Amino acid sequence: QVRLVESGGGLVQAGGSLRLSCAASGRTFSRNTMAWFRQAPGKEREFVAAINWSGVGTIYGDSVKGRFTISRDNAKNTVYLQMNSLKPEDTAVYYCAVAEAAYTLGNMAREYDYWGQGTQVTVSS
Repeated sequence: QVRLVESGGGLVQAGGSLRLSCAASGRTFSRNTMAWFRQAPGKEREFVAAINWSGVGTIYGDSVKGRFTISRDNAKNTVYLQMNSLKPEDTAVYYCAVAEAAYTLGNMAREYDYWGQGTQVTVSS
């Protein structure tokens, strides 16, 4: 059974940093795209970042470009999201996701097949 477990969320002041981790278990995803999405209260789920199987290809949502960095460690079956210069509008539940299709790189939630339970990130002003 595939399981994705996020960690690293919490409360931080504006301008601060957090590093999220998402560990996958149940199978190896070394050939699959991994991504982060977020959802704030009352809003739709928003694409944050995605990384291809090799780690060389990455894409970011416009609101986080230049502040967030996605990376992965295939040996650990884990994807990370380094978040710097956090703003109150970054407050949301952050979800990691994995696409079943190999060698893709997309920003649509429907392209991803496995999802974690989410971790809360709260940025105070």
